[in-house]
Amino acid sequence: MQQTDLHEITAPGKLVLSLSLSDGSNLLCDAVVRVISNKRLVCKGVWQQKTVYAKLFIGVRAAQYFARDLAGVTDLVVAKIASPALLFQGRTQDNAYILVFEAIVNALNAEQAWQNLVFKTRFALAKNLVNELAKHHNAGLLQTDLYLKNFLVSDNKIYTLDGDGIRKFTRLSQQQALQNLCVLLSKFDVLEVEIWLADLLNVYAEKRGWVALPDVGSIKALTNAYRQKVASNYAEKKVFRSCTDVKKYTLGCLWILVCREYENINFSGNLDTLLTAQNLLKNGNTCTVALSEIDGKKIVIKRYNIKSFWHGISRAFRQTRAAVSWANAHRLKLLGVVTAKPIALIEQRNFCLFKSKAYFLAEYVDALDAAQFFAKTRDKTQRAKAIKNIVTLFYKLYLLQISHGDMKASNLKISGSQPVLIDLDSMRQHQSAFFFERTHVRDLRRFMQNWQNDNALYNAFVKTFRVVYEDLEPLEKAGIFNNKELT
Repeated sequence: MQQTDLHEITAPGKLVLSLSLSDGSNLLCDAVVRVISNKRLVCKGVWQQKTVYAKLFIGVRAAQYFARDLAGVTDLVVAKIASPALLFQGRTQDNAYILVFEAIVNALNAEQAWQNLVFKTRFALAKNLVNELAKHHNAGLLQTDLYLKNFLVSDNKIYTLDGDGIRKFTRLSQQQALQNLCVLLSKFDVLEVEIWLADLLNVYAEKRGWVALPDVGSIKALTNAYRQKVASNYAEKKVFRSCTDVKKYTLGCLWILVCREYENINFSGNLDTLLTAQNLLKNGNTCTVALSEIDGKKIVIKRYNIKSFWHGISRAFRQTRAAVSWANAHRLKLLGVVTAKPIALIEQRNFCLFKSKAYFLAEYVDALDAAQFFAKTRDKTQRAKAIKNIVTLFYKLYLLQISHGDMKASNLKISGSQPVLIDLDSMRQHQSAFFFERTHVRDLRRFMQNWQNDNALYNAFVKTFRVVYEDLEPLEKAGIFNNKELT
């Protein structure tokens, strides 16, 4: 295969590549597992009868990226930090730079392993990852591109991947090390960090040989700052271009972003034909919502309407509300908050430039909303679980400094006993704690209004809120501090 063919690979997937290496051996790749356009491909395949992963470096800076990755891998080996064995380094006969690594048997990347575990067993993985990072820092190594996907987990052993992000320091300062630790902690769920932080800092300090623990408050604040920065970069930039998760393209004057697993959906037809009277869920002046089906999958289509000529002028250059919903759905997904899975963002652009009607497509959540759930569910255990999970969702949003903006009961679906947050076009993640608390108080007040006519349910929420929230100030500002009189 010619190097130009490698440039044409734009997304992961099944793809057979036969690559001749400079030593005369042959590498047969059967899948592309990662693509960074015009920079790097990661392939899974077979080399000399061994299952391997190969990194192929392409583009004008291929030699530089190859050398940097190789240097990082070498630093890991010298420091005796576990990493997949490097089996080949060099070039293909088509002059692409390549590194070939042994595949670790029965391994998952740490993000996959994390998602497969429940709360209690996640703590053990978190401790192992913190311990591994402390080994890096003891060796003067810093992982500058720190994601859970850059670690492999196999039989409780941690392997470090991606030499490209490894930097060697003669003297790694405590501040640099703690900042790097906070980046790792920001990849864990915010509720779990809230519970585990002191213990994880103990693990780290013990491995580093430190007598004094880092300040918990400072670590928490820096961890939250990194988490918010990553979420903002992902939701406000990355998912608005072609990347691993999203495909971007235009179709006439339609500007389309679609999640990779749905990229084969044909959007050439008129979406308005799917918004018929038979399947409408809402038909308002501002937006029209319908339940439809595409390729056998039930989806919700939300069209944001242009109400008048002047409204169209005012919306032509601003971000559409559909785009806000798209960004926020991806933000919540990254932060571990359950929402309807986003499918696509489609914007109609007049003269292929000025924004007009916009559509947000998401998977249909086949579940009752919160009001329907509590009206129909009499089982006390199920009701108690749902109440606890809803309040925990609010506390998680509080820790993440996210306001929803319209906490009607209809915007919370209850799937099993788990809440699913929908209708995200007014949602914001705040940088200012002061302004956030005001909006969070409004969310709390609006939510409690849903239960004004059900004293028992209202009181159950009050009791649970005051158990879950460590800081009671926002609850008291929202009036969640006494029970309603039973009538």
